[in-house]
Amino acid sequence: MREGGHALQQAPSGILGDHAMDTGPTMPQAPLFTPDGRYLVVRGRLWRAANPGLSAAEHARLVKTLMAARRQMGAARRAGDRPALALAAAAVDAAKHGLGERGPVWWHDGAPDYNRHLARNTPYADWYAAQRQQ
Repeated sequence: MREGGHALQQAPSGILGDHAMDTGPTMPQAPLFTPDGRYLVVRGRLWRAANPGLSAAEHARLVKTLMAARRQMGAARRAGDRPALALAAAAVDAAKHGLGERGPVWWHDGAPDYNRHLARNTPYADWYAAQRQQ
């Protein structure tokens, strides 16, 4: 990996000799979701996924609201505007509740919420260990 997130890859034989070619920024990996779709895993930690029962339109609306609120948080933080930061944080929280990422769980089988837990400390531990070996 080169500085700036560029991957080096060998060029096909004969095109550039033995020189590596710069393929540009590396493609991010697709997020890893638990088999039941309740969580995505980021650096070994479970984060509650959005409610799959939301309509595509509602999901898109909430994500748009969430991203706008996050931009407002950044602007307020850079400006040192604490009241605006508090308002933006509340908007982020409301959008995340709407998406089902915070607040009451969106599943109805009584399973506990492992949001923010390390996967290795949950019932997903064996599954996660197997994913890491692949």
